[in-house]
Amino acid sequence: MNPDDPLIRRVSATNPVPDPEALGPEQRAAADRLRALTTVTPRLPARRLRGSAWIRQTAMALAIVVPVAAVLIVVLGVHHRSSINHGRGGSGVLHLPSAGKAQTLLLIGSDHRTGEPYSDANTDAMMLVRLNPDAPTINLLSVPRDLEVRIPGGGTQKLNAVYSIGGPSLLLKILRTQVFPGLTVNHVIDFDFQGFSRLVDALGCAYGDIDHRYINDTAQTDYSSIDLEAGYQRLCGAQALQFVRFRHTDTSLVRDARQQDFLRWLSDDFTVGDLLSRRDRLLAIIGRYSQTDSGLHSVSGLLGLFDAAVKSAGHPFEQIPFPATLPRCPAGESCPFVTATRGAEATAYRRFLATGPSPASSSSAGTAHLGGSGRGDAVNLVQDVPDGQAQATALGAPGLPVYYPSLIVKSSRYCSDANGNCRVAPNPPSRYVNAYPRAYQIQAGGQHYPSYRMTLVLNAALGQYYGVQGTTWSDPPILRHPTATQVVNGRQLREYGTGGELSLVAFSTSTGTYWISNTLTDSIPNAQLIAIAASLRPAG
Repeated sequence: MNPDDPLIRRVSATNPVPDPEALGPEQRAAADRLRALTTVTPRLPARRLRGSAWIRQTAMALAIVVPVAAVLIVVLGVHHRSSINHGRGGSGVLHLPSAGKAQTLLLIGSDHRTGEPYSDANTDAMMLVRLNPDAPTINLLSVPRDLEVRIPGGGTQKLNAVYSIGGPSLLLKILRTQVFPGLTVNHVIDFDFQGFSRLVDALGCAYGDIDHRYINDTAQTDYSSIDLEAGYQRLCGAQALQFVRFRHTDTSLVRDARQQDFLRWLSDDFTVGDLLSRRDRLLAIIGRYSQTDSGLHSVSGLLGLFDAAVKSAGHPFEQIPFPATLPRCPAGESCPFVTATRGAEATAYRRFLATGPSPASSSSAGTAHLGGSGRGDAVNLVQDVPDGQAQATALGAPGLPVYYPSLIVKSSRYCSDANGNCRVAPNPPSRYVNAYPRAYQIQAGGQHYPSYRMTLVLNAALGQYYGVQGTTWSDPPILRHPTATQVVNGRQLREYGTGGELSLVAFSTSTGTYWISNTLTDSIPNAQLIAIAASLRPAG
């Protein structure tokens, strides 16, 4: 291995150039794999197949490489950043595994600046990521910022206060002793909010499925400003940051779901070419706005993480829900904490570490028919054709045929401009004109695709909104990787989700693509979501 090798020069930017002969066999093999990723363009299948078969194979080839390229960009970027100062918590809480072995990362989203005290910083995101070559998925587990914990000498506090008091080291200590006993974290990456915004812009933005109208003016409420319409749309840096940080009208659990959804949308959107063509800019942004543990400033630590990432190539994300309990609070009083039992936390952590197959979805490829109450598909669903037709009429002529569901979840209702039932005070009705339902156009690749969104609310206080999306865009990124398909009443449905929970169910016609989006926390059971999608009918 030549000391002038581009990979060695890059990983040694803040360290002496290593002696190639000092690398062990595992490190040497890992470095060879990494060099191939950074210097070789992925080979796509030879174009001997025609039409959809070639497209499917091409998409599969890209899907295998993209997650690895993403981790490659991130860790090469953070390697240029100074290491995290462990401060009051000590540095012995991190463990460096052998190359290619399973690794757990702690990702922190904060506004901390290098050299400034943690007491001046805030964190809104604390997410564990599990890279295990022997597991079928890359597991994500967000820990709520409002989780009740005890801080030595500081009494009972929210978990995010731990970061302000003692930085990442104390945060790790609290997680290990009070939330997930036995937790082993191999690396910490602390990414700045401003860097997140710039990174999204550098990637070319992302398309996201926005569940409802988000509107807030800081001058009126002291909460961060946001102005987003409902529906599938392109999100760039500032809007993306507003979306993942929003918590004004719901809970930290819903915010965690937003953050995990946004990561999934990013992985749907970018390609290997996107990452490699923007490599220098991405490295500069991540290097400037992130800090890591010192382990990622060594060749062995860096190559070990990369090797685990390479061997996890092609594994989809699985979102492990945190088993939080929301307290019942008197009307008009704030609820400062969420809680969880030790048993429930232990179960979630075991699932996070699991190497077995993900729980199967309640639906699978095949043929099914609705119509008998014995199947249970329509349990907790009610017929609501009049309100669906009223929504279609309110849309006017959106530029594509309008479909609406004849079945909706019991106790849910359509959001409507006419009655203002989904308006959030103190925002005036004028801020919701044409929001519910919404007819608009999605801009992508120089094209304008007529689209519409109908929004239904289950429980606004818990952030439970689901929606009906229609668009003439036949291949939006969010629909590129279905987890299953099945035929229901003659209609082929494509299902999307992780860990056995469906996030949306879609189908296409000759004139449009349509889907039902679950709530951010996937609170609608699979069978019900499928039944709602199967009940979509043309307006008329």
